[in-house]
Amino acid sequence: MFKTSFSILALLVASNLSANTQTPKQPEDLERIIVTGSRIIENIDEVPASITVITRQQIEAHLKVSSELQNLLSILVPGMAPSTGTSSNSTQTLRGRAPLVMIDGVPQSTPLRNGSLGVRTLDPSAIERIEVIKGATSVYGNGAAGGIINYITKKANTDKGFSGEASFSTRFSAVKLEDSAGTRFSSAINGQLDKFNYVMSASSEENGVQRDAEGDIIGLKYGLSDSTTQNYFTKLGYQIDGSKALALSYNYYKSEQDSDLVDVVGSINTGIKTYAIKAPVGTERIGEPQGQRGNHNVMLKYTDDELLDNTRLTLDVYSQTIENVFFYSPKLSNPSEGYEGGQSLIKSDKKGLRATFNSQFDWDKVEGTFIYGIDALNDVTSQPMVDGRIWVPEMDMKNLAGFVQTKWVLNDEFIIKAGIRQDSIDLSVDDFKTLKLCTNVDTCSIPFSVKGDTLNYDATTYNVAMKYNFFDAFSPFISFSQGADISDIGRLLRTATVTEISDIRTEASIIDNYELGFSSEFDDLRFEFSVYRSTSELGTTNKLDPQTGIYLPVRAPQKIWGYEALVVYKINEALNFNATYSQVEGKNTQEDVYLGAKQISAPKATMNLQWQPIDNTNLSLTYLYVGDRKRFDANDDGNYGGDQGPIDSYSVFNLSANYNIKQWSIFTGIENLFNQDYYSARSQGYSYKGYNTKSLGTTVTAGIKYSF
Repeated sequence: MFKTSFSILALLVASNLSANTQTPKQPEDLERIIVTGSRIIENIDEVPASITVITRQQIEAHLKVSSELQNLLSILVPGMAPSTGTSSNSTQTLRGRAPLVMIDGVPQSTPLRNGSLGVRTLDPSAIERIEVIKGATSVYGNGAAGGIINYITKKANTDKGFSGEASFSTRFSAVKLEDSAGTRFSSAINGQLDKFNYVMSASSEENGVQRDAEGDIIGLKYGLSDSTTQNYFTKLGYQIDGSKALALSYNYYKSEQDSDLVDVVGSINTGIKTYAIKAPVGTERIGEPQGQRGNHNVMLKYTDDELLDNTRLTLDVYSQTIENVFFYSPKLSNPSEGYEGGQSLIKSDKKGLRATFNSQFDWDKVEGTFIYGIDALNDVTSQPMVDGRIWVPEMDMKNLAGFVQTKWVLNDEFIIKAGIRQDSIDLSVDDFKTLKLCTNVDTCSIPFSVKGDTLNYDATTYNVAMKYNFFDAFSPFISFSQGADISDIGRLLRTATVTEISDIRTEASIIDNYELGFSSEFDDLRFEFSVYRSTSELGTTNKLDPQTGIYLPVRAPQKIWGYEALVVYKINEALNFNATYSQVEGKNTQEDVYLGAKQISAPKATMNLQWQPIDNTNLSLTYLYVGDRKRFDANDDGNYGGDQGPIDSYSVFNLSANYNIKQWSIFTGIENLFNQDYYSARSQGYSYKGYNTKSLGTTVTAGIKYSF
């Protein structure tokens, strides 16, 4: 397969296929372009798939209410599950499957041991826009079972020699002020000096305690109370000549919770919420601060717009280091060895290279685009315990892939896309021993000594799609795409009950994604609708082992289906309205049972109204509705297990406003405007102790921003 792929690559570079050649085009309207879907710049109207682009203006409006990207994605992306309101994005799936989170195309997720912390990897102040591609895809390799969330960072403003901004804000609970006040500071500069350009930003945020609608402190498990977040981002560019450019970027992100609070633990089965209180006098905090210890991303990008007369080259070299520390848990105990509990961390080191070629050809009324190249990735991931025990051994993955993607535009109306990707993956694991974990002195898991090996995966994935743009009133598309997923192998290894790694069901899962949709435009009204179906032969769910009390992964075929709708209406020059609705459902088809809350979210609707009543003043009102989902019965003892808790509906309103005075902007935002007293969808769906925390009560942000 690789010989065939490389032969095609060589042929495309060497030949103009007897066609007129042209320099790759650059769309003019920046709000109507994306780079994620096909790894090239293209107009949204030429993409036969469901995509969402979140603009800088939308990000700025959200920052007035909250700096949490989870909330932003939940409100603006149809198909994205509701926010958890914590530092974890567990249950916040995209169309029922885990998305791959990236910064400028560099993976931030840790798919070999998915800790569900990838969404919080960059401060919103450093982001220019967010591109969300929905549905399984292999465009960027492993881990994109639900799609891709790509944070596109800011670029230098070359129209000005130098510019910048600084912002300061405070945030506090309007329900009970005590200890809730926090501060946030962010600043950025950018500019150009001859052939050099630069962007630099820094942000620091310190949270006070987070209070629910009753004024109680929200529980600490993945909590944000007393957390400190720091982000430093730098991008340096050099224009070598008119067609060649070099860019070096670095991102540092750290977010830790260092608190003197302790949890009063409840559960959905007792009907008692989990909340936090000040630790009793003389009580020492157990464990280390949870959160990201300090994650590093470095990327070097080289572009040549005229490698050949009709061919553009993009070369990316990147490196990433991650250390994510989790909460202390008594379930990670082993009294016989002196461990009363434990705390794990995910360590991941990635190094990668991507070479992407883009060749364009023109035959009369037919435009052809060929995107092809090679991806190489080395991902070394493990999950040790802070105390030195090894829970998940080091997994060393080497991934080499070749791909060819084609795009045909016929008569400026009919778009056809088709592509193929071949992945060759070697995953090496040394001999290891599973941990002995005890729920009490008498109930412990049995440790197994497992012989390591190198596992080999070869996956060929395809995609084909069509779109017809003849009528603005009805522009339909249909697509089929596949994703190759070997994600969360670590979870399978740490619960192994065999002595040979080759006997563990670590096979790669191929996800087939089918989608049908359309968009319609009538003057100031835009409407989008899509339906989809996603299948996989080897999905992963949880099942309780009654003898040990530990949830074990179960691999079984899955089917997920749903639909989404979006309406955007410009009422007049001062008033804009948009609304979304999405519903997803899924089953384990082997046992014909519904999938739990870890994958499938409750129905979700959102509305947003933006109003400019007078010059220099803007108001924004956002509404989030999460519906019921009650697919499971209680056990014989009347309790719910795992992620099968019943979800009751809830509604939340947010309000923001700003007033501009020359270079100054004064702003305020109110999260949970009417102090709705509710549990998030995850808090209701998860029956695990400590997860049933109530959500944030009315919280106010107020600040000032200066631009220069």
